[in-house]
Amino acid sequence: MAKNDDNLIKKTCKELGLTYRELGERIGYSEEAISKSARTNKISVPMQRACEMFLQIKELESKVATLNELSLILQKLTIKA
Repeated sequence: MAKNDDNLIKKTCKELGLTYRELGERIGYSEEAISKSARTNKISVPMQRACEMFLQIKELESKVATLNELSLILQKLTIKA
């Protein structure tokens, strides 16, 4: 069995500040399925891929938000010039 640090369900929930229910809702699984996978550290390939893709989506959303902020700053700087 993998260490808790290696448990993708627990890592995903902790990293994103989600409950098992919230994660399940976002990736299409029941709270019970998510909880069982977290407890046993037996994650199906589809659930693993859903978690990995969800993490990637969240990372990309964060990058887009940063780029939008940068764009606004650049616009303000060019208006003042």
